[in-house]
Amino acid sequence: MWVVVDAAASLLVHVTADEAAAFEAALGPLVEQAHRLATAMMRDPVAAQDVVQEASIKAWRKIDRLRPGADMRPWFLGIVANECRTALRSRWRRSTVPLSGEVTGDVTMETTTVTAQDTLRVLGTLRYKDRLVLVLHFYLDLGVEDIARVVGISVPAAKARLYRAIATLRRRLEEAELRS
Repeated sequence: MWVVVDAAASLLVHVTADEAAAFEAALGPLVEQAHRLATAMMRDPVAAQDVVQEASIKAWRKIDRLRPGADMRPWFLGIVANECRTALRSRWRRSTVPLSGEVTGDVTMETTTVTAQDTLRVLGTLRYKDRLVLVLHFYLDLGVEDIARVVGISVPAAKARLYRAIATLRRRLEEAELRS
């Protein structure tokens, strides 16, 4: 089987069916987590699908950079996180990202749902780096070591960033509670 590696250069690479199947088998279980990460970061499920698809293509192109025996999950989620950052930056440059992510819904919803919406709204106001570690920890249940690998920082730095992000989130939630 021939696979296009670089469309701009029209570079084709011969790939065996076994290699393609192995990559698909390894990546398959990670796609749902990657989509959850991208949805939380992009705040748009359709854009998240595009990000995950682009990240999958980049992972295929860069599979040789994955160290033998290394866990594919933090490596792939790191690619997804970088794709989210790139997509958000390009959106910002085109001025298509709304400054406030207003969540609409039925006024008679349960308090827990409203609290979840408030949390998501406040989460969207955090810096990208803070939002990323919170999403990785609370939405994807990653430990600090995995967060460090995904983000590309040391474990102590990941702990510190997570601690600061949680403190910022709590403070902003309290401020939002006082305003309402």
